[in-house]
Amino acid sequence: MQAPTETEEAGSDGTGSDGTGSEDVAGGGAEAGGVEAGAVVTDHDRGIHGYHKQKGEHLKRLRRIEGQIRGLQRMVDEDVYCIDILTQVSASTKALQSFALQLLEEHLRHCVADAALKGGEEIDAKVEEATKAIGRLLRT
Repeated sequence: MQAPTETEEAGSDGTGSDGTGSEDVAGGGAEAGGVEAGAVVTDHDRGIHGYHKQKGEHLKRLRRIEGQIRGLQRMVDEDVYCIDILTQVSASTKALQSFALQLLEEHLRHCVADAALKGGEEIDAKVEEATKAIGRLLRT
């Protein structure tokens, strides 16, 4: 984890109060933010997704992929040789698959791990959701 910049304060990155975890416990005997007292409150409950900390890097990567796709359009427009276009399609596909794998890893480490802290039906639902996503990625 990088040190906070001048515009960031320690702890504002969505980590727990100790800077190492992502969970707090709702207290006070009443509900805290729609969560029962004593329940684990995770980043996911706060609307923070697994890719949040690397959002800038992901957007940069997606812009590069977008550039590759625009390059494909240009190649077709300029009547480039078929095999050269297919080579670029392969590179673009690999770039998207690599991005998807990174996003999946972050989902498992964040969203599924948060559900595991809560246990019960929530973890079962997240594991099923992740399994289906992996199946979709394998079919591509």
